[in-house]
Amino acid sequence: MKVTWDESVCIHAGKCVQGAPEVFKVEDGKFVIDTSASSEDKIADVVSECPSGALKIE
Repeated sequence: MKVTWDESVCIHAGKCVQGAPEVFKVEDGKFVIDTSASSEDKIADVVSECPSGALKIE
């Protein structure tokens, strides 16, 4: 599974970090997505809750 993030669309609501902090996190000031840290179903659920649509599954 590949998840992409569009920084120019993101409104920083934090739904992703709250919903799956093991997958979506900030490290050294950069947004990191580690899809190996959770199930595809859980990641898909969190991505679907992104209010801005900045997260997409490819």
